[in-house]
Amino acid sequence: MTAAEKRTTVHTFGDDALGEDDAVGIAARIRRGEVGAAEVARDAAARVRAADAALGAVRILLDPPAPAATPDGAFAGVPTLVKDNTDYLGLPTGHGSAAFTPRAARRHAPFARQFLGTGVTVLGKTRLPEFGFNATTEFEDAEPVRNPWHTGYSAGGSSGGSAALVAAGAVPVAHANDGGGSIRIPAACCGLVGLKPTRGRLVANAQSRRLPIDIVCDGVVSRSVRDTAAFLAAAETHWRNPRLPPLGRVEGPSGRRLRVGLLLDSPTGVVTDAATRAAVCDTAATLERLGHRVEPVRIAVDPRFRDDFLTYWGLLSFLIGATGRSLGTHFDRRRMDGLSRGLRADYLRAAHRTPAVLRRLRRSREAYAAALRGHDVVLTPVLAHTTPPLGRLSPAVPYDTLIERISAYVAFTPLDNVVGTPSVSLPAATTTAEGLPVGVLFSARPGHERTLLDVAFTLEAERPWPRLQDAAAR
Repeated sequence: MTAAEKRTTVHTFGDDALGEDDAVGIAARIRRGEVGAAEVARDAAARVRAADAALGAVRILLDPPAPAATPDGAFAGVPTLVKDNTDYLGLPTGHGSAAFTPRAARRHAPFARQFLGTGVTVLGKTRLPEFGFNATTEFEDAEPVRNPWHTGYSAGGSSGGSAALVAAGAVPVAHANDGGGSIRIPAACCGLVGLKPTRGRLVANAQSRRLPIDIVCDGVVSRSVRDTAAFLAAAETHWRNPRLPPLGRVEGPSGRRLRVGLLLDSPTGVVTDAATRAAVCDTAATLERLGHRVEPVRIAVDPRFRDDFLTYWGLLSFLIGATGRSLGTHFDRRRMDGLSRGLRADYLRAAHRTPAVLRRLRRSREAYAAALRGHDVVLTPVLAHTTPPLGRLSPAVPYDTLIERISAYVAFTPLDNVVGTPSVSLPAATTTAEGLPVGVLFSARPGHERTLLDVAFTLEAERPWPRLQDAAAR
């Protein structure tokens, strides 16, 4: 019997200081004095150790945890972890790569400071695939991060370590970031809420600001809509982009009737599998029953969008290979994994087309704006097919095969990164055979995170998300 055939679930929910509360609930109990922040941190660290023994999601575990930097923040005392591609003072930043030896960070990254400003207690750092390129958190020469719903399957990527720990109940929220789906993909795989904000909604890190097209956004993965909403509101008290409408605190559905555009197959021509299509159609039917208007929509992106995005990914791999010595000592690009090396080699063959690729990618916003005209949100799958077993997307798979598999899987999320629009992955269903979560994706106009939170609260209230602890009990 293979790992994919034998279902093993992993969760750490129990009768301790965290219970089954989300971050908002834990923070409220700390403020009321029902539990202490130190007690919560201690029990969360024990949960993280227990989960990590089965899931392999932790890069670094702090002992003792870092105390809350903002003791009066909305998330004061809430335990969390930072993804290991973001500098945290005193800790090495490994980027999931064996190509160099990382140095201890001399300061917090700008987003890390914003994250700490919410009051969280940092327990350590989570694992990611090399440089965040893959849609699964797997490695050539190390154990993968496993999905707590079924340990034979992928936890997604690139924020797979964060998603696995949140889904397993080790912490209520964890840092994630997204350059092509890396918040939303693991959220879909692990049954979580994963919102990629509008470009510029949160503080950008220095690397993002230097990109020709800034496709990377930071955020969190969580088990409840209110945790994601509370995080965004708390982050806004640290810094708010004056060019975007303020978010404030969203605490439930508004009751407003929304105009929903429905897209079942990818704009790049990838056809969605039956289980994913059913989850999206069922979500659309629920919204219609609640009085929202749902109608088909077309997004007329350039037919070369897939190849152009891969070229841009290749440019990022090329830049890492060229500047890797800034990441740490003994950098050797020959030790980058097969996916990173393949992307770089593809880019070098297509480098002369870079100006045209950038022009076409930037023009994608026109097609997306046209699709959103007349709609409040667009509903699509997060991924074109259900979560794959471990090994299918491993960087050890020959590059030509691997890149085709990734392209046939990650067929919806990159568009929001290129255009800069916000989108959110929501748990919608579980697969019949494996019991794995299936996510649906809602996207909105730039600056309209409130609309995404509105529809998310609506669906969560109407159809509470599948819970891992319930699945494990069956």
